[in-house]
Amino acid sequence: MSKKVVVTGASRGIGFELVKQYAEAGHEVLAISRNLSRLEFLKEECNRLNPESKVHVFSFDLADGDFESDLMPFVSECFNEVDVLVNNAGALVLKPFTEILPEELDRVYRVNVTSVFRLTQSMMPKFAHDAHILNISSVGGVQGSVKFPGLTAYSSSKAALVSLTECLAEEYKETSMSFNCLALGAVQTEMLEEAFPGYEAPTSAKEMATYVLDFSLTGPQFYNGKILTVSKSTP
Repeated sequence: MSKKVVVTGASRGIGFELVKQYAEAGHEVLAISRNLSRLEFLKEECNRLNPESKVHVFSFDLADGDFESDLMPFVSECFNEVDVLVNNAGALVLKPFTEILPEELDRVYRVNVTSVFRLTQSMMPKFAHDAHILNISSVGGVQGSVKFPGLTAYSSSKAALVSLTECLAEEYKETSMSFNCLALGAVQTEMLEEAFPGYEAPTSAKEMATYVLDFSLTGPQFYNGKILTVSKSTP
């Protein structure tokens, strides 16, 4: 059955591949990113893979945009209800702890945590009764995992996303909605290259997107409020 899906961070990496795979499989997708030219290219790619694909694109800054006035009216134009939300967008700063500027820390948290909170909150009236909200975190955000110098802002923000997922699952446990979080390890993306220049990950963005797509559709049969580590390796 075709699903109505919203994906953030759709202009590159896992998000880009994920939207293509949803479209190819016949699902209707709203792809969100700041980069309009990449979104338009993504839509062309989806049409090439599936001429009957239904892909909507919307250029929006999750850190600074107005969710209620700008984003939600467009969501309502596209969908009566939403079956799956994949909070995939992420921001990273790679710097020693004492050199991270206040505005850099603020942006990382606004993209990685606050935007997830606000988007999920804004979309509550639009979610189907059995909707799946899937947050994409990092192994670095999991308690007890290996940590790396220079990633204090990124990893701590991803830890907050882990906790947010658990809180939402508890708050809505009497409903049929599901909230889960995938803590990803090393995936060959532009962001990985920023964090670990020259490192080659054992998993491609396309391969991980395939896993995320499948979990977004089948995960709620088995999981709610769970943090699942998906990793062959960390650098």
